Amino acid sequence: MNSTDQQPPRPLYQLAFLPNADMGAVERTLSLAILAVGCLHGEAAVRLEAGYAIDRKKRLVVLEGAGPMAAAVAKVFVGMCAHAPSTGAFQVQKGERKRPRSRH
Repeated sequence: MNSTDQQPPRPLYQLAFLPNADMGAVERTLSLAILAVGCLHGEAAVRLEAGYAIDRKKRLVVLEGAGPMAAAVAKVFVGMCAHAPSTGAFQVQKGERKRPRSRH
């Protein structure tokens, strides 16, 4: 691959939580989702593939959805949040982030 090759964009899921959400509970729920997927598919696989970021002030969680482990974490997390009163209401937006070009 050279620097002119572009890789496909990475799917991202942004979850915006309403003010009634306990962001500590949101973080714990994300940790549980990662643990659950790691139990099924292996911790190393999840660590290598699933990326996330949490912004408590903006009440946002961003999950990377590229690959089966990352997609599984996103699905489990959204499902758990939908059923946990402490995480409150939220909206999910799907987007993409371009991958950096290879420098090799």
